[in-house]
Amino acid sequence: QVQVVESGGGLVQVGGSLRLTCAASGSIGSSNTMGWYRQAPGKQRALVADMTEGGTTNVADSVKGRFTISRDNAKKLVYLQMNVLKLEDTAIYYCKADVRPLYRSFYEDYWGQGTQVTVSS
Repeated sequence: QVQVVESGGGLVQVGGSLRLTCAASGSIGSSNTMGWYRQAPGKQRALVADMTEGGTTNVADSVKGRFTISRDNAKKLVYLQMNVLKLEDTAIYYCKADVRPLYRSFYEDYWGQGTQVTVSS
């Protein structure tokens, strides 16, 4: 059993900051890429940022310079520091973890339940 859980969402004002945390837990044999996606009403789910276990990052153009992704590999945590928040950042933010469970021989993507981020004026 593998669980992916996000936390840290909430309501913030334009220009404010928020830090999201994702925790992967359970029977994990090894992990690879972990990252963040978001989905606003009426829009497709899109990549925000992700990071390999080795530290290679991929960040969406819309958040470059404002959002920072980081990881704690030992604790199986990934963070998303969001600064200078804009109205268009409002969305449900999902964590995705590419992991190999102890009971499987291959990697699979596991998704969290999502956490709501609402930016208001």
